[in-house]
Amino acid sequence: MKINQFAYVPTSHEKIVQELADIHFLTSRTKKMADPVMLYRQLLLKFFIEKQSLATRIQKVSNLMATPKLNAYEYTTQSDSVSKLAFYNVALQLLGFEVGLDFELTDPFKAMKEFHLPTAIVDDTLDRNQVIDAWYKLLNTRTKFGQTLIDYLAGQGYYHQFFRTNDLKRPLIFNGKAQAVSDTSKLIHDVVYVEAPLDTDHDGKRDLLKAEIIRPADTEDGMKVPVVFTESPYDQGTNDKQADALTHDVNKEKLTRKEPNDLTYDDIKFDYDNSNLPAPREVKETSKSAEESFVKTWTYSLNDYFLARGFAVVYSSGVGTKDSDGVRTTGTPDETLSATSIIEWLHGDRHAFTNRNDQIGIEAWWSNGNVGMTGRSYLATLATASALTGVKGLKTAVVEAGISNYYDYYRENGLVVAPGGFQGEDADVLGELTFSREQSAADYLKIKDTWLDQLKKLTSGQDRKTGSYNSFWDNRNLLKDVNVKADLMLVHGLNDWNVKLSHVYNLRNTLKNENITQKLVLHQGQHEYLNNFRSVDFTDMVNLWLTNKLLDVDNQANKVLPDVLVQDNAEPETWTTYKDWGGDADVNNISLNDGRFTNLNENHVFSDKLPDDLFNEYIDNTKKWQKALFTKNHSKLDKHAIKLVSQPLDRDITVDGRAKITLLAASSADLGLLSAALVDYGDEKRLTAVPQVLSAQKIITGYQWRKDDLKEFLPEKQVTAYKKFTDCHMNMQNRTNNYKSDDLKPGQYYNFTMAFQPTFWRLLKGHQLGIIIYATDMDYTIRSNQDISYTFDLGASKIKLPLLPFDDNQQ
Repeated sequence: MKINQFAYVPTSHEKIVQELADIHFLTSRTKKMADPVMLYRQLLLKFFIEKQSLATRIQKVSNLMATPKLNAYEYTTQSDSVSKLAFYNVALQLLGFEVGLDFELTDPFKAMKEFHLPTAIVDDTLDRNQVIDAWYKLLNTRTKFGQTLIDYLAGQGYYHQFFRTNDLKRPLIFNGKAQAVSDTSKLIHDVVYVEAPLDTDHDGKRDLLKAEIIRPADTEDGMKVPVVFTESPYDQGTNDKQADALTHDVNKEKLTRKEPNDLTYDDIKFDYDNSNLPAPREVKETSKSAEESFVKTWTYSLNDYFLARGFAVVYSSGVGTKDSDGVRTTGTPDETLSATSIIEWLHGDRHAFTNRNDQIGIEAWWSNGNVGMTGRSYLATLATASALTGVKGLKTAVVEAGISNYYDYYRENGLVVAPGGFQGEDADVLGELTFSREQSAADYLKIKDTWLDQLKKLTSGQDRKTGSYNSFWDNRNLLKDVNVKADLMLVHGLNDWNVKLSHVYNLRNTLKNENITQKLVLHQGQHEYLNNFRSVDFTDMVNLWLTNKLLDVDNQANKVLPDVLVQDNAEPETWTTYKDWGGDADVNNISLNDGRFTNLNENHVFSDKLPDDLFNEYIDNTKKWQKALFTKNHSKLDKHAIKLVSQPLDRDITVDGRAKITLLAASSADLGLLSAALVDYGDEKRLTAVPQVLSAQKIITGYQWRKDDLKEFLPEKQVTAYKKFTDCHMNMQNRTNNYKSDDLKPGQYYNFTMAFQPTFWRLLKGHQLGIIIYATDMDYTIRSNQDISYTFDLGASKIKLPLLPFDDNQQ
């Protein structure tokens, strides 16, 4: 168990005293106490919430052991000093750790070190000021169940007991983070309709977009609050059956020869033009009161966390979703404008209406104008797209697993390549999935023909026949035009094969040229949220970040939060800070004929054609295909791949960034595809692919408010022999770039350079690096089973590995 913290703000004693007074742990009376023992006793009694009787609180303090022989209350009545040992014996129990199970009373510091818990720099015997400093640090220490102790107390009602007195600051900041002082039992739920500068359904009227608002009751008394905004196309419902029916059959599609061309980027460049718009609606009258409310069926628990801390939360689904106008466009600037229109309204720059018909205007009068976006996947993609426009009011976005270029989501180097887990999905399928206007019968009836026409355009434009980059995809490249003003926190899983790592890598490298602050968190998950993990204080990091960006609190967030934070793949619950990703590694150029590699099958030629029964077997169970492809033992794929395995490593190494492979190869046909993977060979209990629930519903985000499960990636119970950690794919006719189709003559050698998905992967001493070269990828590419053979000159082929020696990693 490791409970790492990266969001703690070093604080002076003077400020500690002030902040403890702000949260009422120090009062005018206890501020004057000179006796450290008496002060310590009062702090302990205060911990157990004053709505209980003094006798009850004394009993609760008495349930804690300070020494092997004295409970905490006895200790504070019989001892003439506060020892560091006694303080941390009690501290561990307050943090939820059990005596005899998690630690021993004779040596609490052993457990503190093992669990990565911070200890205050104090003497073995604490004076008065050291008691205060140690107590402050304790309140900001994470419990056994993943929350800071002050957040745990808030969930127990610590702040709630002061609501009637109305003497808590709002917002209340403690150690640079907003505290849970909003009464979530009195939240206000409003619906408005924001007018966007769009007419995607071509009805001659600007599209109205439904926005759902949850705001603190304090806003009714004039308080202006920041906004956490999530744009989710899934939020109003999804058309799962219709989307499944539209999914493309990758087992029938064939790789098609492309007619060679000399296209340049200018030939396929898309220039977005949104100037021909209907006039905006007239505002006939105004109101401060929304007409419509709602009951939320889905919320993001990180947003719920901020609701308890006095932020407003807004959800919207955008064009083409239920109760909004327009059609889905899958990734175009139209969808970006759906999101930025909401932001502009929150900032005071756009009209919204209380209903769809009466043209009664309503302002976001309760908003302080500062907006931060949150969300994962499509939600994060829209946050990225919004930030890159430079829209006023958007101060930051927390982007978790967001797409930065839709071509890289559905294609790769001229190939149709599926997002992990969704073979056969494409832009048209995603459009159909999220077109929730279809769920309102009368609304769909009037829009049906327009939608079916739009769906045909999506299917045609995405061009599954060639897989090349074209104007359709250029219109969906978020990195084309960058005008970013918002600071960004980027979060991504190192095992995410849905939104692959190239998206965050390319986005981050683009942002390096911009005058903003960006932070990066790379975890060991797949397509996961990170806000409920034991080993990292992600929620606290986001709190520090949003408190700085949206409340303008000078809390050192830019300095305190690491630039790059990476979860280690080889050591559970271990996180390391870095200055960069892929920027500090040494590039090693290694020939594929290097003597340090063994060619397991002793071949340089393979056929992509499988026996029909084996082909169908692998279609039905791609895990069997993976095992046959990646095992070092002989398998049914020996004649269908080249397997190069290095000698056992003499030290730990880290592949840091984007490896590249150059293959001198020939196809037996006038078409072909290439795939390659890097594999970590070595018997280990690797981390679970999905997070495990450690404690159900143990995270409390506020008093009588939402709860969440505590999770973690834990070592598998069984040893595995290998792990693929990155791969790449290419249509051999796109060896120049992804839009130019090169000629390919059968039997003629050409150079093909492919960039692997970026990674940050540590291979342990004694492990072996594997390079697997193959063609059809059962998990990602179309499965044509065409009779094509591939020949390689391994002596003229090489790999570029960006390696960072592990011992030199840590700052």
